[in-house]
Amino acid sequence: MLTVDYDLLDLQPGMTVLDLGCGEGRHAFEAYRRGAKVVAVDWGRSEVETTKRWLGAIAEAGEAGRVGDDVVARYEVVRGDLLHLPFPDASVDRVMASEVLEHIPDDATAMREIFRVLKPGGRAVVTVPRYGPERVCWALSDQYHANEGGHIRIYRGGVLRARLATAGLVPGKSHHAHALHAPFWWLKCAVGVEKDSALVRAYHRLLVWDLTSRPLVTRLAEKVLDPLIGKSFVVYADKPADAATDARARAFGVAEERERSAAR
Repeated sequence: MLTVDYDLLDLQPGMTVLDLGCGEGRHAFEAYRRGAKVVAVDWGRSEVETTKRWLGAIAEAGEAGRVGDDVVARYEVVRGDLLHLPFPDASVDRVMASEVLEHIPDDATAMREIFRVLKPGGRAVVTVPRYGPERVCWALSDQYHANEGGHIRIYRGGVLRARLATAGLVPGKSHHAHALHAPFWWLKCAVGVEKDSALVRAYHRLLVWDLTSRPLVTRLAEKVLDPLIGKSFVVYADKPADAATDARARAFGVAEERERSAAR
């Protein structure tokens, strides 16, 4: 299940891409298949081991990205802290941070780290739970978010864009994803996150069918519903190639954040 649109990320074979908070590697796998030099990063030991194992299996199956007959894809999986990334300044072409910033108390430092490691002209993609669907989940269940490692904030789209701009990035295109997942989580929160429910199991089977078969009916449904109830908000942001643009981006972010804070 991919949240990132790799065409909007403009990921090309041979590029170095960081997958921050990679989890079990779903976005790293696709980047590797597309020929990227993938560095997957997570703090969880089990997540690191699982991602490493699956990337190795993809390589053994001959699915690593190629240019002509040459395999150009590479991979590395490391355990790392998103607030202190173990990479030099301006060293990577692309950064993916999917469904991770809502877990980090100091998200401003994480965004500055994304800016720091990106090359000038590089692009990042950040995905977070969308405000509306996420607010419903929080209202229905504390168990959904109030746990160790859980969600500590809900972003409005404009606020996220402003914070990325304050870090020096220039936010661009955005979209929503995973509309079919929003009702699943509403249902799960309503009956109890830890409870077993026949209705939840039935909906889960629908999502698995959608994931494995990709039927036209669910593809069309998500296309129509994503703008309305898509569970994830996805924004693409570039690191400016010149200092003047960088300064304008930071100024825009500070001004917009102040306006929104005053309106609260």
